[in-house]
This record gives sequence, structure tokens and C-alpha cells, in this order.
Amino acid sequence: MHLPSHDHPPDSAAQRAADWRRFRLAAGASAIFVALLAVVYIAQAGFDARLFSVAPGSIAGLFGILSAPLLHGSLEHVVANGVAVLFLGTLAGWVYPRATLRGLPLMWLGSGLGAWLLGAPGSWHLGASGVTHGLMFLVMALAVLRRDRAAIAATMIGFMFYGGMLLTVLPREPGVSWQSHLGGAIGGIVAAWLFRRFDPAAPRKRYSWELEEEQAAADAARAEAERDQFESQLPDDVPVLWTRPESDGDERGKVLEFPPRDRR
Repeated sequence: MHLPSHDHPPDSAAQRAADWRRFRLAAGASAIFVALLAVVYIAQAGFDARLFSVAPGSIAGLFGILSAPLLHGSLEHVVANGVAVLFLGTLAGWVYPRATLRGLPLMWLGSGLGAWLLGAPGSWHLGASGVTHGLMFLVMALAVLRRDRAAIAATMIGFMFYGGMLLTVLPREPGVSWQSHLGGAIGGIVAAWLFRRFDPAAPRKRYSWELEEEQAAADAARAEAERDQFESQLPDDVPVLWTRPESDGDERGKVLEFPPRDRR
């Protein structure tokens, strides 16, 4: 028994080339940023990182909003954030490059402002984890706002690896700056709202059952139109061409008696 195949034809060569080019740009930009984090971490041996960190409630600590995401407190810290930046940056930049590029400043500033406004006085906040939370929440918010397959697929992939970011925006572990996580997440959501229409929707694949449903609907509409064309009108819509004149001696409705039969 042979069943027909309903596989959709593959993407065109131009579409595959455009997708591969976006992936290379997103992965390359993310890798360059991770390399920058590594260089800055090595250079931290020559200066006090607290001078460039976010100090909550301090006017001097406002400068750290710009520099704190580049600094890290340990090798494990920079490695963890570097892997997250490489993965989430590639994912977001591949699917929505324009929204990601324009939303990056909002995530960066949101991370620092969250730490500066909500952090405890006397503490120091540094690290790129707020930016990574912003990337994750950017993709998730775009999935809710756009509801296209690309955003939903990217959200499912990101959630599989970094779904715990939904909880780390709240105070859980001592020594972890949930304030910067929350600020970066808010920045990602705001960026998704502002730039949700900047990336054109990818061409949606159409499957055989969708084409069959559309064809069936078109056939039904055509059959109904033909039926309306040849079907006679309703009796109430037929014009009256003749009416019986009224007269004083009108005996309509009168019962006429038949003469009795002679049974003899």
C-alpha cells in the first residue's frame, strides 16, 4: 500500500542563504562580546572592579550602569555568563536581529538601573547576567506579542536550557543580584513591545491539510453561489401580478349545498 507524501518543499536557496547569514552574524557578534568579557576579566587583575560596579543609591555608583555588565567576580561567573550570552544572543539575534540590536541598550541600562534602585546600600553589583535575562525575556515576550512560529520555537529552545531565569528575577540565593536580573528582564519586555514589528515575519510554510481546507471552503462558497443563482425565489418575494377585485357581493368562503340525491 502506497500513501501519498505531504512533505512541504524545502526553502528556496535565497531563503536558506539569508537564514544562514543571520545565524553567522548573530553567532559572530555574540562570540565577540564573550571575547570582550574574557579580556576585561583578565584586565581586572590590574584595578579594583568595585570602582566600575553599580553601587546602589550612590551618585558615584551610577557610572557602573555602563561598565558593570563587562565585569565579573570570578572565573565561574564569567564562564556561566559567557555561555548564556553566546547561546541566547545567537538565538535572539538569529530570529529577530533588528529587535535584538535595538533592544540591547534597554536591557543593558535596565540591568544597571534595577541594581541601583533595588540593591541594598553598601553592596556592589557586576556581571552580564542582567543582559542575558533581558535576551531571554525579549524572546519570550516576542512569542506572546507576535505569536509566530519562529518566536514560539525560539522560546521553547531557550526555555529548555534557561527556563530557570523565570525564577532568578526574584530573591532566592544570597550573593546573586536578582535586582539586575529583574531590571534586565523588564528591559527585554519593553524592547519586545517597542520593536515587535521591526523584523518582518518569515514566510510561513503551508501544509497539505491547510491547502485542502482552503480548497474545500472555496468549493463550498462556489456551490452556494451557484445554488443562489439558479434557485427560485422564496414565495414571499414573488410579486403578486393579479388580485381579485373586491365587491359588495363577494361570497368567498360561502358553503354551497348540493341538492339531495333522489334515492328512489
